[in-house]
Amino acid sequence: MDLVKPDIGLLFWMLVSFLIVLFLLKKFAWKPILNMLHAREESIEQALKSADRAREEMHKMRADNEKILNEARAEREKIFKEAQEMKEKIVAEARESAKKEQSRIMEETRTAIQAEKNAAVKEIRALSADLSVRIAEKLLRRELSNDGQQKALLKQLTDEFTAN
Repeated sequence: MDLVKPDIGLLFWMLVSFLIVLFLLKKFAWKPILNMLHAREESIEQALKSADRAREEMHKMRADNEKILNEARAEREKIFKEAQEMKEKIVAEARESAKKEQSRIMEETRTAIQAEKNAAVKEIRALSADLSVRIAEKLLRRELSNDGQQKALLKQLTDEFTAN
């Protein structure tokens, strides 16, 4: 039973050796361990602060990215709208130009047709006048081949002129 029941001397020397170890640990190891724990605590705190700052920066960057994307979308819509308006303007100008060109060509064609018509009418009149003179000449030669017919025609014409 001596093993289970410690002796007073043993307890005393155990207490003395524990206090010596405690003194040595306090003198040489306690401060470095506490300093190391404080340094570790500070580094963990710095890492947490850094993580918080990084998280805040990420939120700011996301907000900035969303803002930039919205601006880019708005700019894209603006450019698309301007391109659509320019396309419509160019098409309208081309239509107007085509209408003007068509009107000009139609007017030139009308003018050319009228000039050709007038020239044809003049030519027909000249030909008909020439033809009429030739026919009249041939008729008069045939009808007035003798002197008696010539005198009768002259008398008839003078009577008609005097009556009017």
